[in-house]
Amino acid sequence: MNCGRRAAALGDHMLSSLVKSRTLCRRIPETAPFLSRSQRTAAADSPGSDAADKPRLRAIDLARQVRREKAKTRTQTEPPLSGLQQRVTELKRFSAQLQNVHPNVLAKQLHRSVLYQDKDVVVINKPYGVPVREESGVTSVTSVLPVLAKMLDGLKVKTNSELLPCLGLEKDSTGALLLARSEAAAEHLLALSRNNQVERKYWVITVGVPVPSEGLIDIPIIEREVKGPQPHFKMALSPLFKMNDAGDGLTKVRSHRQAQSAVTKYRVLDSSNGCSLVELQAFAGVKHQMRVHMAYALACPILGDHKYSHWSKLAPQKLPERVLKKLGLEQTKSRHLPLHLHARQLVLPGHSRADVSVSCPLPKYFIKTLSRLQLTFPEDKNEK
Repeated sequence: MNCGRRAAALGDHMLSSLVKSRTLCRRIPETAPFLSRSQRTAAADSPGSDAADKPRLRAIDLARQVRREKAKTRTQTEPPLSGLQQRVTELKRFSAQLQNVHPNVLAKQLHRSVLYQDKDVVVINKPYGVPVREESGVTSVTSVLPVLAKMLDGLKVKTNSELLPCLGLEKDSTGALLLARSEAAAEHLLALSRNNQVERKYWVITVGVPVPSEGLIDIPIIEREVKGPQPHFKMALSPLFKMNDAGDGLTKVRSHRQAQSAVTKYRVLDSSNGCSLVELQAFAGVKHQMRVHMAYALACPILGDHKYSHWSKLAPQKLPERVLKKLGLEQTKSRHLPLHLHARQLVLPGHSRADVSVSCPLPKYFIKTLSRLQLTFPEDKNEK
């Protein structure tokens, strides 16, 4: 009997121990959440774990992947650009960069483009799309002249020198821009300009061939309002003569009191494919004088002049099919054509020395357009 009771007690003890061990095994996983972050990371990164096999994706890697996918999609959906469209796109981007960069960056660009300097004047090569005077939200040439003046004198040298714009250029024009180093020099240069003693020659590409091939346009200019769906103001011709009723002669008319005298001398340098390379010299310097005279007096608007290619509306310049084919451009894309008006040469009269003559190289987009239209000029081999 005692042996039987001992065996039964031993069996109960073994059964109780087995139940406790099983309960302990079930409770072990519940202790995992109480591990520290470093312990969990070490466990995840340990050899043989699934997390160690997968590299962690960083935000910068994800951004790069998104950009690659967008570029791939754009390449597949958009047709390739023609050579001219690519140049126009690059030109627009370059222009926007110059207008929106820090003034010091534009000043460095202008410093590299200095064509001539002495104690009185500085001549720089103004880039396309940069205004000379202040415009809201746009970096202008005038805004960076204090920095440019210090660059010319040496940044480490203390100086009070200044630069003042004398004879301006339009925002979309390129070429030789005259700056004075003092107010006295500026007043002197302006007096010379009023007396037509400052010689400035421009090169333009025109749509059409002027007839005759050289001459003098002497027609006053006035600002008029153009009425219609898009009311706006434009400079226009205000001629002093008109055809008589019989149609066999001219009759003098009374001049408008607001009209300004304007004289433009022109000379065709070359013509091909319905376009021309023309040298212009403006006297009096009325606003948009050369553009108005070429478009309305000679019916040969400047290539890229979207303002004066039409009178009654505001629209991109309409080009002949022949010209579009040579430019490799569709009519719907003609609005991207830049104005082909370049201040090529500047001559200042000298006092005790010879005249100062500065020739300004053509911008790349101008040269490539000449090449496409098969237009040449005497200094062709000097332009790269």
